[in-house]
Amino acid sequence: ESPLSNKTWDTCAVVGSGGILTNSSCGNAIDSAQFVIRCNLPPVDNGYEKDVGIKTDLVTANPSIFVNSYGALMGQRRPLVESLRSYGNSLLLLPSFSYTLNTPVSMRVFDTIKDFDSPIRPVFLNPEYFRSLHLFWSSQGIKGQGVQLSTGISMVSLALELCNNVHLYGFWPFSIHPYSLHNLTSHYYDDKRPKRIVHAMPTEFELLLQLHSQDA
Repeated sequence: ESPLSNKTWDTCAVVGSGGILTNSSCGNAIDSAQFVIRCNLPPVDNGYEKDVGIKTDLVTANPSIFVNSYGALMGQRRPLVESLRSYGNSLLLLPSFSYTLNTPVSMRVFDTIKDFDSPIRPVFLNPEYFRSLHLFWSSQGIKGQGVQLSTGISMVSLALELCNNVHLYGFWPFSIHPYSLHNLTSHYYDDKRPKRIVHAMPTEFELLLQLHSQDA
């Protein structure tokens, strides 16, 4: 069952993690949305509030974060619980059944949240929905050997089903600022580059721009 069934909002914000958010002062605009979606457990406190806001209704988590930052939850689990506090009682979207490789660590996260009575609410993405998204966006041109949909465009797709007006933040996929032409970091909170490219970010951005120009 969907935790969002029979719910719609007038305004939604989908917040990516692009470096373009640095010094953007978008925090108030983001927090003013009725429903805020954030991608892959980004920091929202420690000085980032002015640029990215703090309100969170749904936050996603790539299983690689749990593997790389929390030892796949095979040892100490409290550090994860502490890091989730800034998201309050938001929904935590776990892609537990999108790929079989993701299932064990996602279920350990689920158990950790329950064992520590964390207020965050874990939910699972239906694999059939995940598959449908891939089929649709592949038909629009996001395809190729090893290409996977980014979390960002998946959450935009979800938001378009839930909200009358969807505003995107931090989705600029390029290394140069479009106005001041200065270099941008990979994320607003660090400059770590992916070890391998699995997302067609420029293509996704072009398709989203087309939707925007069509008032879709």
